[in-house]
Amino acid sequence: MTLPDFSLLAWSLIVISTFFTGVSKGGFAGGFGTLSVPLMALAIGPIEAAGLLLPLLIVMDAFSVKAWWGRQDNREVKRLLPGMAVGVVIGTLTIGLLDEDLIRLLLGVISLLFAAYMLARPAASRAISALWSIPAGIGCGFTSFLAHAGGPPVNLYLIPRRLSKEAFIATSVLAFAAVNLMKLGPYLWLGEIDLTSASASLLLVPVAWAGVRSGLWLQHRVNERLFYRLIILAMAIVGGQLILKALGVV
Repeated sequence: MTLPDFSLLAWSLIVISTFFTGVSKGGFAGGFGTLSVPLMALAIGPIEAAGLLLPLLIVMDAFSVKAWWGRQDNREVKRLLPGMAVGVVIGTLTIGLLDEDLIRLLLGVISLLFAAYMLARPAASRAISALWSIPAGIGCGFTSFLAHAGGPPVNLYLIPRRLSKEAFIATSVLAFAAVNLMKLGPYLWLGEIDLTSASASLLLVPVAWAGVRSGLWLQHRVNERLFYRLIILAMAIVGGQLILKALGVV
């Protein structure tokens, strides 16, 4: 098994990112998963980071779908799927036009926008039409393809739909499992997943599993509001660092 020749810092960031993505997939502080690729992109190429993480996301999805199955709102999942497919196609057709620094810049902007969204989210409580599932799905498919960062568009749609907490988590889990499977073929076709990255992903499966189990355990035991504040701070810091790195300042 051939592993990527990453530095100790890179491997540390990859392990941390994988664990907290698993925590997010377990249903605790769901926004933390959006931090993974931007955090990895501080040490390795953002496309390489996305390719390494996708097989792990699919494994985590299997764990989390099993844990939350039966509590999802199937109508909302079906509404999101067509837009997600369109977003994945757009991502597939445009990813080759972006160099690594431009992707880092986009990731930095997405991170800062996500932090702003997390701060403003309590205001997004008015009920909205189901038609908003189409632009939300497209936004999710594209940002998920680029950086596994499809959470904000879906949350902006689902939160005002006023699902119960369990239905919200289960619906999000199933929707993201579907979009990750949609991305697998294009990632393989584009060469973002190869034997070396797949070997690293396989090595990290126990970390992913531990993260999912921790997320399930933490739900009723840790102050989630405090955790969200830490996520906002981390997203803002990492976003700023990525923008500075993309511009050649650091």
